[in-house]
Amino acid sequence: MKEFRYVITDPEGIHARPAGELVKTAKAFSSSIKLSKDKTEADCKKIFGIMGLAVKQGNEIILTFDGEDEEAAYEAVSRFMKENM
Repeated sequence: MKEFRYVITDPEGIHARPAGELVKTAKAFSSSIKLSKDKTEADCKKIFGIMGLAVKQGNEIILTFDGEDEEAAYEAVSRFMKENM
């Protein structure tokens, strides 16, 4: 299992457009990818779960990756977060 910690820099936090793109990125992998904020967790392959976390600018999130392609998933999702969030 791999873990990626990130502080959101986007002034709007994780809103609908980037949440949809995050889901699209996560669905490309078979690994389980979870996003958590303040001990609440959501499946990165489900947009309503991500939106339900109400992640704002300055919040620290933790992404966890577990599965056969976790390394590739980690690289793709962490790159997405750094470029878009």
